[in-house]
Amino acid sequence: MQCNRLFLKELQNWLALLLLLLPLAGFTAGLPVVVSIKPLHSLVASVMQGIDEPYLLVRGGASPHDYRLRPSDVRAMEQARVAFWIGPGMENFLIKPLENVQGKIRTVALLETPGIKVLPLRTGGAWEAHHHDDERSSEDHDHDHDHGHEASHDPHIWLDPVNAIVMTREIVSALGEIDPEHQAGYQRNGAALIERLGRLNQQLESDLTPIKEQPYVVFHDAYQYFEQRYGLNAVGSVVLDPEQRPGVQRVAEIQARIRDLKVRCVFSEPQFQSALVVTIVSGSDAQRGILDPLGAELPAGPDAYFQLLQGLADALKMCLSKT
Repeated sequence: MQCNRLFLKELQNWLALLLLLLPLAGFTAGLPVVVSIKPLHSLVASVMQGIDEPYLLVRGGASPHDYRLRPSDVRAMEQARVAFWIGPGMENFLIKPLENVQGKIRTVALLETPGIKVLPLRTGGAWEAHHHDDERSSEDHDHDHDHGHEASHDPHIWLDPVNAIVMTREIVSALGEIDPEHQAGYQRNGAALIERLGRLNQQLESDLTPIKEQPYVVFHDAYQYFEQRYGLNAVGSVVLDPEQRPGVQRVAEIQARIRDLKVRCVFSEPQFQSALVVTIVSGSDAQRGILDPLGAELPAGPDAYFQLLQGLADALKMCLSKT
């Protein structure tokens, strides 16, 4: 009986310790860092490699357009010292939670990073060949980054690896200020990441050159940073809003554009309605493919960003090279 009582008491002690540690689930014992989406998480994880691991909010095939925080996400944010996100134009689900922890943690909206190339949102779902006159850096906007500014500009900045280099420098700076003990490690990792991003940019330029002139249509307008960096010929999107199914008139318009421009491929996305693309391409010679701007099927971690962009290039080559 005495042994049983001692065993039960020891078990209660372990359970109490476990309950104390639950709010910290998702973090190691070092610097608690929260990151919104997988491509951004990959950059932060690379900078923190060998030092600590950041916590990813939007996982798997979830979309940041309609994401809802889980209880574990809320706990992670309450314990965090810094949160990295693109900005309210992308992860609007984070606006109120970040306001709730304002003053308690540092928030880094990377769309506001000086030197980031920011593109205006394109209107409508049919576009002409891009004009480089539309390209502006965040410095050209005099840093007028209120919510109205965020809403008027394309937030998919990570799809340009040159932007990713600028973001990496900002990540290194923010982590070094918060955790000066590991500043040298962040700087070392950041330098290695920037070198790797430069090689990726060169590889993608080489891979995509043969298909630059081929016209294609994307599911929603998420890729113009990638298109402009590599001079690709995207001519429209299936939907104007990824959360709303297009009407009959919109479907007819995009089908006409596919026929008139002899579009080679129409791309769906894992997070949205692939059946709609089947309808769109019916009656045309266009092939179907899949592009994923977030890396839904990729394992999170330092390699995810590189797998994501290389995957976009491979999917474009595979479909647009077909005769």
